[in-house]
Amino acid sequence: MCSTQPALRVVAFRLAALVFLSAAAITSSHAQRLPATVVPRHYALTLTPDLKSATFTGVETIDVVLKNPSKTIVLNSADIAFQCVTISAAGKRQTARVSLDPAKQQATLTVGQPIPAGKATLNIRYSGILNSKLRGFYLSKTARRNYAVTQFESTDARRGFPSFDEPAFKATFDIALVVDKDDTAISNGPVVSDTPGPAADQHILTFLTTPKMSTYLVAFLVGDFQCTSGEQDGVTIRSCATPDKVALTPYSIQVAKFALHYYNTYFGIPYPLKKLDLIAIPDFEAGAMENFGAITYRESALLIDDKTASLDSKKLVAVDITHEMAHQWFGDLVTMQWWDNVWLNEGFATWMENKSVAAMHPEWDMAQSVVVDREKTLNIDAQPTTRPIRAKAETPDEIDQMFDGIAYGKASDVLLTVENYVGPETFRTGIHNYLAAHLYGNATAEDFWNAETDASQKPVDRIMDSLVTQPGVPLLTFGEPTGGKVPVAQKRFFVLGNGKQNNSERWTLPVCFKTSGSEQNCEVLTPETTDLNIPKDSLFFANASGNGYYRSAYTATAYSDLVKNVESRLSPEERISLLGDEWAQFLVGKASAGDYLNLVAAVKGDSNAQVLASAIEGVGQIYTRVAATPQEREGVAAWVRKNFAPEYAKLAPPSDSDSANTRVLRAQLFKVLGLYGQDPLILAQAQKIARQYMADPASVEPTLRQTALTVAARHGDAHLFDQLLNLYETSSNPEFQSSALRRLAEFQNPSLVDRALNLAVSGAVRNQDAAEQFAESLKIDENRAQTWRFIQTHWDQVRAQFTIDMGARLVAGTEAFCSPAGRDSVEKFFSTHKVAAADVSLRHAVEAINGCIELRSSQEPQLKSWLAAQSD
Repeated sequence: MCSTQPALRVVAFRLAALVFLSAAAITSSHAQRLPATVVPRHYALTLTPDLKSATFTGVETIDVVLKNPSKTIVLNSADIAFQCVTISAAGKRQTARVSLDPAKQQATLTVGQPIPAGKATLNIRYSGILNSKLRGFYLSKTARRNYAVTQFESTDARRGFPSFDEPAFKATFDIALVVDKDDTAISNGPVVSDTPGPAADQHILTFLTTPKMSTYLVAFLVGDFQCTSGEQDGVTIRSCATPDKVALTPYSIQVAKFALHYYNTYFGIPYPLKKLDLIAIPDFEAGAMENFGAITYRESALLIDDKTASLDSKKLVAVDITHEMAHQWFGDLVTMQWWDNVWLNEGFATWMENKSVAAMHPEWDMAQSVVVDREKTLNIDAQPTTRPIRAKAETPDEIDQMFDGIAYGKASDVLLTVENYVGPETFRTGIHNYLAAHLYGNATAEDFWNAETDASQKPVDRIMDSLVTQPGVPLLTFGEPTGGKVPVAQKRFFVLGNGKQNNSERWTLPVCFKTSGSEQNCEVLTPETTDLNIPKDSLFFANASGNGYYRSAYTATAYSDLVKNVESRLSPEERISLLGDEWAQFLVGKASAGDYLNLVAAVKGDSNAQVLASAIEGVGQIYTRVAATPQEREGVAAWVRKNFAPEYAKLAPPSDSDSANTRVLRAQLFKVLGLYGQDPLILAQAQKIARQYMADPASVEPTLRQTALTVAARHGDAHLFDQLLNLYETSSNPEFQSSALRRLAEFQNPSLVDRALNLAVSGAVRNQDAAEQFAESLKIDENRAQTWRFIQTHWDQVRAQFTIDMGARLVAGTEAFCSPAGRDSVEKFFSTHKVAAADVSLRHAVEAINGCIELRSSQEPQLKSWLAAQSD
């Protein structure tokens, strides 16, 4: 019988002598669910990482309950080498034989005599590799040293310890880490003991037993992390980083303190742990991860210097912190039953991040930002390859691809649609009831919408069922309003070229009309509805406050009336929604480029930065995706200069007293004039700002700095490239580093493009960033062909940089092509050069290319005619 002594007493053994699961198993399409006949109750884990050899050993006990007698127990395992397994039950201990199924990422433990129904304990000694793929228990590196960290969502806890690695198999965890004496460790709970040994140069950190939780929320990190501390509502909050960056943690503490109190109050359910750690990791694929009590982040998503950070960076950090903290309730405390309902995690956290940041910073106009983001989501959801919010996902690849704009953006937008309909306080009551009913357990979509239905006594269940289970965007076409009613027809909206698709979807959803005051009048549209009641004596607008998840199409008379009153009678959020609806009409050929640009001209003097940002997004698409010749682009540029240069001239120079809105408004006007207006004064000013920034980053207004650097890089020389490269290589400020790296992909000089591409595969750029560099370079017309040739001819080097998500990100970047030849090249290349978990990204990319081809074909002649009329 094999030894079951703790890992602290186990003599090290050579990993090379052990059999590991094939790396090919990572993306197997044959992975499947575990049997429900064995349920874990408690894990005890002792892990000993060796950061020099990039390996680890583990000793684990799992207390389980068998529903039926069995000789076998199946659990998840990947890249794990089993040394010894015993199973104890009813006073008898048996040594188990382990058989591995790499394709299913499963291990089957078999004993000679049946294990009786009831309680049993698994004792496992094993070893693993601290991999370089940013998943499981992996190695993160700085120039100075190595760190051992975890990323287990969605199916990678099995790479850190054999486990029942499915969200419904919740259990409690006792975790201990054996680390070098000069290192520390962080896990889900606070440290309860720190003892020397077992070797003279080691110590053992033991952590408080966790609440009942899913395996993907377990976390442990080892290194020389240092932390800044705070306290809120009796909870210790720490923000931790590598020693050279700990000075950039105080801002995050302030955000977390506000958010913790806000969530405690909003949910009416206190944060359930004694501490909350936020940890910045040098190598981290995701933006952040909501591990219960130990949230991990990319450095750029957590660490900033409050004095020099741009408004965008402050918002990014605030949103990322509040998103992950919302998960402590949505996802951690109450977890979806299975990954098909991952939106119960991500949609809720996205919805809550906006709510909490809006309360923290009213001056940031988060309600407008939400509508801007919704417009982007609506365009994504208008593609045939979109999916329902709740969709089938069984294999790791399928699960990984569920973390998309639908799970985050659309799900959040649907929640806001329902909240807007039932009212904030009623919705909040439903939220509390839903959470309270499933504390430390699992829930389904039906559990949520039934709670909201009970709280509101409104048909929330029918509304959400229709929006969650059906794909696509509702298009509501309104007739002429008469006698307090308006005819309405609904169908699924598709972007240009996709109208031939199946159009059987019909929704039940609230439609909220603008009234003459600040209120709204909401009616429930059903598949059978042919007309709706509308307010009398008010401007006819069918998406009051812009919170409805649908597209609106109006009669010519009603639309003309809206354009005339766009600045005087529509709120900023409603103006953004109207711009989005007109853009949608443009995409399907019901409106021309001139129609859209005329609407933009009507809002060019808007004082709200987010309204202008939404308008400029469409201008940029017309400039890059519709205008096909230098003459047409110059025509659009001339129109941009004519309309926006006077607006920019109205703004005073940057001042410390500028509001957040003024700072963003200035940057947006600078952007449209620099990128799409090619305004000589702006181009010269961009170069000046870039020089000032390189000499002294604090001398330039931070929010304008980001845009100016982009414009300067587009026209930059080797000297500016070298300066940005040096900043990337030497700065300890993640914001400065990431900004510099991103701008290296903006240069258009072919020799500099080549330098940037070679840098991305040189090993000097972290894996988490390399694919993004290629995607950014593909966006630029002048760089696209060169970048694509480089990707194909250097494929082995490019592929070597991939993590799962980042490979898919590069594939998605090919959507920037806008020609049949480009589309055919992309399809042909990736048909023989497969990228894991990227099949959906490829379908989306090809679809976007086809859409661009058809858009240019239908709209370019109209743009040309409109531009000619402008010059008459």
